[in-house]
Amino acid sequence: MNDKEIYASLEVSDHEVRMVVGEFFNTRFNILRIERIPTDGLSYNEITNEESIVNAIKEAAHNVKNALGTSVKRVILAIPSYDLKRVPLQVTVPIEGIDGKITVQDIRNAIKEAQNISIGKEFALVQTVCVVYTVDGISARRMPIGEEANELTVDVELICADRQLTYSLVGCVEKAGLEVMEIFVDSFAIGTEASLFERSVKETVLLLNVERESTTITRFGRGKLLDATTIPMGVGTFAGSVVDEYGIKRSVAIEKIKYHIDLNNTNNTDNPVYVWTEHNQEKKFSEKDLINCIGPSVSKWLVSISKLCAGILKAGPTTVIITGEGGEVQGLDALLQRQLKCEVKSYIPETLGGRSSELTTCLGLFYAYKDKLPITGYTDSSLDMDSFLKAVSYRKEEEDQEETFTEKLRKRFLANNKK
Repeated sequence: MNDKEIYASLEVSDHEVRMVVGEFFNTRFNILRIERIPTDGLSYNEITNEESIVNAIKEAAHNVKNALGTSVKRVILAIPSYDLKRVPLQVTVPIEGIDGKITVQDIRNAIKEAQNISIGKEFALVQTVCVVYTVDGISARRMPIGEEANELTVDVELICADRQLTYSLVGCVEKAGLEVMEIFVDSFAIGTEASLFERSVKETVLLLNVERESTTITRFGRGKLLDATTIPMGVGTFAGSVVDEYGIKRSVAIEKIKYHIDLNNTNNTDNPVYVWTEHNQEKKFSEKDLINCIGPSVSKWLVSISKLCAGILKAGPTTVIITGEGGEVQGLDALLQRQLKCEVKSYIPETLGGRSSELTTCLGLFYAYKDKLPITGYTDSSLDMDSFLKAVSYRKEEEDQEETFTEKLRKRFLANNKK
């Protein structure tokens, strides 16, 4: 049980709070709990209802406590990539050890020096990423711990986000009674989960994180996160046409778009996909009606993405990955592939219990945090481990008692047979 590393990741999207609790145990990752609580507190670039977000985080944490028998104390938080800024620099530090061997402390010194530069008052430093280590003219991505040298050169990248939005989200978490143990921009977390950094070594990768009210386009290249831009168009834009036409709830319209049609299917039927009663009259719309209704807004979104990506696509081989709510919309990747004339795929995580494109950021936060531990040396868990161990031990005792009772019955049965 002491080998367990249990963490909670948290993402505040533009329509819900997502909290995932998972454990690393024996090199495997297991999901313990997923909570998704609706909230209307965040737009694509600002917090519009702080109270709604705080209450949603509290509800998610409360539900986790009821399910696991322990409280969530700390979370790994995702920050939206809105107004993302990357600051690359190279730092050289002397080796402190008497034996002249590189230690983790030397890398920490390089990071500390890099963090001293000015990034501008409108930005908040979210991550410091060590990209390449150079010792005696030889560069590598792995940490050169134990190698002898007089100095260490580290290529560092500071990843920054909108200051106001970052501080506001951290404040919401703290007002909900939780601590923030680490923060990452959502695009970085997705890139870690979907292995986009490795893939971008040989070609450019464009990540489209399509949420309800926005789409964030992040460019990966040379094994790095390069830049990002956000537009106020998403799955909710498609649903708006359905709401205007039929007067149904926005959430219902989005559900139908995600799971009841295929945008790439040219043989849509007249079979109803939604039936309801209004003023004692039965109303309905079919698969064909829904496709025709959202067609113009989908086309507008495709054209906008095409214009933003045109220059990148001309520069060289490019792959596009769709995630977020948009990754759940069937056929959207095929439509975009025809529009951009390059490979387009929707990414669905393979983690058991988390196979939803909308959970990609939360899952990526675990691996991003895990990758950073050799440098930070953190040992904190997200849960109250004392109460968690007691809850697990209590269940174990119940199981043992049940097995003992079963064993007694078995022995009694065998004794009767002997008679």
